[in-house]
Amino acid sequence: MRARALQILKGPVLAFGPVTVAVALLGARAALDIVARVGHPGASLDDAYIHFQYARAIAEGHPLQFQKGEPITSGSTSLLWPALLAPFWALGARGDAILWPAWLLSFAALGALAWEAFQLTRRLAGRVAAIGAGAMTVAFGGFVWCAASGMEVVPFAWAIARASRRASEWAEDKHRTETWPWSGRALELVAMAWIAALFRPEGAITALFVAITLAVFAGERSWRHWVLCMAAASAVVAVPLLLWAFTGTPRSTTAMAKLLIGNPYYAGPALAAKVVEHARQLAGDLLNGEIFSAEFLPHGGAPVAMAGLGAVAALGVRSRARWRAVSVLLLALTIFAPCFYLTFLWNRLRYLWPFATGWIVGLACLARLVGDMAGAIRPRWRVATGIACGTFVGLFASKVQGVLDDVALSASAIDRQQVALGHWARHNLPAGARIGVNDTGAIAYFSDRRTFDIVGLTTREEARYWVAGTASRLEHYERLLLTAPSELPTHFIVYPEWMALDAVLGESLQAATVTDAGRTILGGETMRAYVADWSKLGSGEDPWTAFGKVVDRFDVADLESESNHGYELLGAHDREQVVREGLSPAGATVIDGGRTQRRLERFFAHLAPGVAVRGIVRLEGPVGTSVLVLANHEPVSTFDLTDSDDDWTEHGFDVPARFATKQTPIELRTTRGGPLSVFHYWFVAP
Repeated sequence: MRARALQILKGPVLAFGPVTVAVALLGARAALDIVARVGHPGASLDDAYIHFQYARAIAEGHPLQFQKGEPITSGSTSLLWPALLAPFWALGARGDAILWPAWLLSFAALGALAWEAFQLTRRLAGRVAAIGAGAMTVAFGGFVWCAASGMEVVPFAWAIARASRRASEWAEDKHRTETWPWSGRALELVAMAWIAALFRPEGAITALFVAITLAVFAGERSWRHWVLCMAAASAVVAVPLLLWAFTGTPRSTTAMAKLLIGNPYYAGPALAAKVVEHARQLAGDLLNGEIFSAEFLPHGGAPVAMAGLGAVAALGVRSRARWRAVSVLLLALTIFAPCFYLTFLWNRLRYLWPFATGWIVGLACLARLVGDMAGAIRPRWRVATGIACGTFVGLFASKVQGVLDDVALSASAIDRQQVALGHWARHNLPAGARIGVNDTGAIAYFSDRRTFDIVGLTTREEARYWVAGTASRLEHYERLLLTAPSELPTHFIVYPEWMALDAVLGESLQAATVTDAGRTILGGETMRAYVADWSKLGSGEDPWTAFGKVVDRFDVADLESESNHGYELLGAHDREQVVREGLSPAGATVIDGGRTQRRLERFFAHLAPGVAVRGIVRLEGPVGTSVLVLANHEPVSTFDLTDSDDDWTEHGFDVPARFATKQTPIELRTTRGGPLSVFHYWFVAP
């Protein structure tokens, strides 16, 4: 009996015991610090409340609907994390209490992740380095911060690390033929592929790796073999197919709002240039502990981290654990997947940290190589492996106190702003209110009011207008006012500078301001509640230069109008839109959206063939600018902006009958001066 007990202690219990204690202490410290500062449990990211809202939706029986009765959306990014939290919400962990199970699951995942780092490293670099990898995982502030945030980051990190480790072991097992293909290990690999893909979109990369592993390292070649391979591979397309079935598009709302791919301003060379720019920033600044990552990483560490990946490759060849080395390198290099986002600097770099495990294993492997080189001089100097691992652990651990302080301060800032305004809305806005928001989590979760997410994460179809720009949102709201006014917000709770549409912000009702260091986790110091004011919308639809009946109108920045008129962006960039409010020559208030920095405009007008029309363009530009107008590729007019045009103005041009067709190509070019801001075109029958 005594020998049996000792045997147990020498096994996983003894190995995992220190990790359990360390993680439990970290989790307790983080939770207690947050409660002490906030007064109750609180999330350090507003996005956590998006997960909680989707968890509530699942518990209430309307999954994927952010609010009951709303269209299905996928704004939580993770499909699995809300599903894991939903039972706790159903059992009574509601409001702030949902954070307790979120913390429990996240810190449990941190402990399990440390175990996976240990196991991934041991075959490559030995037990001492493996212990170092586990310790570095627990000490890494990025994991600690994210575990305390209430987000899915650490559970996702565990899922992809375990899938990578189990796939490596499958490839290394010479006896898999005896249990293939319906063994528990093979089925676990398929399950881990699905878990990884359902946690976050980047998990599809891990799922594909698992499928390739099953295909390459098969115990036998049979129909059952291919069934399991396809079962793992299907996880890659499962989420897009699910979204397509329920929403009509395979792209999630998060992908529409945040990915460079599909963004109209980043295509071809522009997309490649932006991705390369992000990759350089990641490798040169963030991995080096600069500015945004200084809270988590030691300064100057990028060369060491890169050397760690080289050590993984070297030890993989030496130990004949080549597939394991491939799995670690793939895990580490997937950190570059967020380079396809508009930015990965959001939310304390939470989009990067799930892949930090691969880099940590690399540091452990580098420590092993250092120990081997030292041992080649004197055998006792092999202790350098442990010393190097201890140094890395110490460098990470030196950041933990600051991380814990930041987590608590961030949770306090979220509570004093978004959470406070959510509670305010619940007690002060009518039950039928619809709130326009640009941070949709806490306000929706605590207000129990319908929300209109102007970013488009949780309100379907809005992401494309957010990506297009401020003017496109204005024009979209004008269309909604005519076609579906009940869908427009009755109120706004927004950062005014983010909203960038003062014309629709009416009476200010309430404000929440955070001025201390916690504001860095927020979108701005002050978030305000307003009554929505739609009275000015539509004021720019008609020309103030009247020549006759309008036979066609083209509203620049209105995405539907641009599509209908074949408008070409011609190298337009994001943030080159403008919403202009001013007076017409008659003194009426006019608001209109347009595009700036235009030197060339190209589209087609819908005209009656053979009927002459008068064209009118509303624009703004510097005095002295000369503009050439072409119709059907032939010059038809020129005009100059003079001192009398120092404000936005309207200019006319003739389209002769011989040039008029059902789709008449129209082109404006600046031949001198510029650039222009262009708002509207009309074609009228004189």
